[in-house]
Amino acid sequence: MLLEKLEPYEIFTLRPDAFWIWNNEEVKERLSWYYQVMINKKPAKFIIAKHIESPVNPYEVEDQRELWKIHDSLEKEFVKIYKEIRNDRLKLEELHKPKYSFLDVKIALAKSYLKNCRLCEWKCGVNRLSGRPGICMMDKDCIVHSYFHHMGEEAPLVPSGTIFYGGCNFRCVYCQNYDISQLYARHGERVDSRKLAIIQETLRKTGARNINHVGGEPTPHIPFIVESFKYLNINVPQLWNSNMYLSLEAMKIIKDLIDIWLPDFKYGNNQCAWRYSKARNYWEIITRNIKIAYQNGDMIIRHLVLPNHIECCTRKVLEWIAKNTPRALVNIMDQYRPEHLVAKYPEKFPEIARRPYRNEILEAYKIADELGILYKPIS
Repeated sequence: MLLEKLEPYEIFTLRPDAFWIWNNEEVKERLSWYYQVMINKKPAKFIIAKHIESPVNPYEVEDQRELWKIHDSLEKEFVKIYKEIRNDRLKLEELHKPKYSFLDVKIALAKSYLKNCRLCEWKCGVNRLSGRPGICMMDKDCIVHSYFHHMGEEAPLVPSGTIFYGGCNFRCVYCQNYDISQLYARHGERVDSRKLAIIQETLRKTGARNINHVGGEPTPHIPFIVESFKYLNINVPQLWNSNMYLSLEAMKIIKDLIDIWLPDFKYGNNQCAWRYSKARNYWEIITRNIKIAYQNGDMIIRHLVLPNHIECCTRKVLEWIAKNTPRALVNIMDQYRPEHLVAKYPEKFPEIARRPYRNEILEAYKIADELGILYKPIS
């Protein structure tokens, strides 16, 4: 897919708010790390990880537990260096680039999970290297369906260098990307990690403010995404656009590499999550992972307002955000429409077989206002 460079006047014409948003000092302060990386004043976290030396060649360590010990030891050094760079007490140029790094350790760990996949909370244990797909429908290959400059994302992200991966660990009955997430998940282009790095470099050089890993769902592709950073030699913020149904192991691997998080926070309880997405223990897993992400990067949380779900979902989600991630920006989304199975079988899902009413969206805004959530510049 060939991409033309986007000129500033073209961006301004299509999305003037992508420029104006940075006049909002509160938005700029809450997304301060992302902003500094975006304008090349700071190095992306994956670049810092490349400069933390591993004491051994991690690709020769066969014991996964030993790899985790090395990882956890190096993570302490990474956090120290990251804070010094963030606070202008250290420059990347003062660090040497070792033969094997903290990033290599993460790559070795991520790839080890392809043999017995535990990257998401299904923990299906499939040996994906054998060619057998997991619950996510992905096997040994990284599947990319498209990549382009996305002009429809939140204003601070536009133009977003979006990479749409195949497969998903959810089965959302109203999924708007059901073709790549469920029906034809494996029909995209098979790319290796070097090609994935070239895609990211091309997106950045042609005007992308970030690399937006989305889908489908990016989680099954963590081994390839993390390895792509080894071959990516350009500074660009890494954005994780996900349903956040990751295992703790997967979160530990990526949390030091992601500059800005864009989690979906769909449901306020496990019952709705199971009915509409076939996700078990949704509330416990998603709130755990969003907390981890919040402590390890800037964040914009997306909440899609579902019809007839203000009290059971929207209120609960917004109350949790206000209490647990108060500095996160929030996009209260009114874009829901019946798609996929809801559109095909509306009689099975009558409660969500319509667009949200205006009064439902206004009620969501009212709740956010009462809780002091910053949503207006983003929604």
